[in-house]
Amino acid sequence: MRGLLLPYRAMAYNNAWANHRLLTACAGLSPDAFAAPRTGFFPSLRATLNHILIIDRFYVDAMEGGTLGPAAWADSEPCATVAALHQAQAEIDQRLLRVVCALDEAGLVRTVAVHRGTRIQRERMDRLLLHLFQHQIHHRGQAHGMLSDSTVAPPQLDEFFSVGEAPLRAEEFAALGWTEETVWGGASA
Repeated sequence: MRGLLLPYRAMAYNNAWANHRLLTACAGLSPDAFAAPRTGFFPSLRATLNHILIIDRFYVDAMEGGTLGPAAWADSEPCATVAALHQAQAEIDQRLLRVVCALDEAGLVRTVAVHRGTRIQRERMDRLLLHLFQHQIHHRGQAHGMLSDSTVAPPQLDEFFSVGEAPLRAEEFAALGWTEETVWGGASA
């Protein structure tokens, strides 16, 4: 997996890894601390992390050819607990990985119909993926800042993984069912 597709695939894996790290850290919070008011665009860690999930569902459904549209955000906090959110986010991350890993160069530039209620927005897959990754990074950063103001230390999220890093990453990859080969597809760097 080289060329144009590798960066999208790596970003999809990095996204799932970062979500896993952040939600694993959030598991150390009490339910009250997870829902506690905090400074951010959304008023709590629970609200912020649910927003990531909702928007992921909205866009991944469109990438899969679905028509979920605005029904995706009918419930602004579909997951009340960290455990439920972690499971739901892992499921949508796996769906995104399946979409990205199935892409070929033609699929990367195909048009995706994004149902927005009364209208359909048409967007190229590569641009839609970049938008989604930016959205996830943006709100994970906000959640990271909120976590900094709690009793739980926020995890490292801004080091993109590379071949041969620390054993901790190998343990995390094993928990996610991945290997270096899975992520990089045989690329040496």
